[in-house]
Amino acid sequence: MHCPTCHYKETKVIDSRLSGDANSIRRRRECLKCEKRFTTYEYIEQVPLMVIKKDNRRQAFDRTKIISGLVKACEKRPVSIDKIEEITTDIERAIQKDYDREVDSKVIGEIIMERLALVDEVAYVRFASVYRQFRDVNQFMNELKFILDKEKATAKTK
Repeated sequence: MHCPTCHYKETKVIDSRLSGDANSIRRRRECLKCEKRFTTYEYIEQVPLMVIKKDNRRQAFDRTKIISGLVKACEKRPVSIDKIEEITTDIERAIQKDYDREVDSKVIGEIIMERLALVDEVAYVRFASVYRQFRDVNQFMNELKFILDKEKATAKTK
């Protein structure tokens, strides 16, 4: 940190404390050359995670869109809003862990389907039918067959 008065390169921190909103740290510094005191603030740089849509547009990540999709898929199913919030938080953490600046919307959709399949198969099929845009009954039946085959494989391993 350079002194704003004499531009000397070395300063010492006299006092550090959280700011009123707890989103930054206020530091009181003193120049080691001219002994002038000044204040600096340290903030976390917030770079928004961008979602790459199917048409290659970029849009800021919005967890409310995930919640909205899950609520629609879980309508009239035994899935609580608390569970939907929990799934959304898990999805958001997984995305933030693996992606720094941009994530493809397809990735988000696949993660949502993975989580839904573990919670409620009907909600999973509902979401998959919209997300994968099933064009006919055969695509829908193939998805159901996939779920049934997965259940049989799981039952055999138990």
